Amino acid sequence: MVSGPMIRYVEVPYTALSAAALEGLIEEFITREGTEYGHKEHALPDMRAGVRKQIERGLVTIVFDPDSETTTLINRSDLVRLSAREDEAQD
Repeated sequence: MVSGPMIRYVEVPYTALSAAALEGLIEEFITREGTEYGHKEHALPDMRAGVRKQIERGLVTIVFDPDSETTTLINRSDLVRLSAREDEAQD
């Protein structure tokens, strides 16, 4: 769990989700407004497969926010930075 005075996330193993739930989460993530995939257009099935591979490799993780009761995907490096920032704020 990543926690701090204002932020608390619970990491969720992708294997704990049903196939349908994982696909829905991936779909929401890739169709989210403001998501940038570069200059080249990518087909939705290709983007789904790419995000799934990143999840399986641990580059993207699933987090649950108990305060808002929402689940989202976050880049592992962003989660590490967020955790470090929260640790610094607690010191």
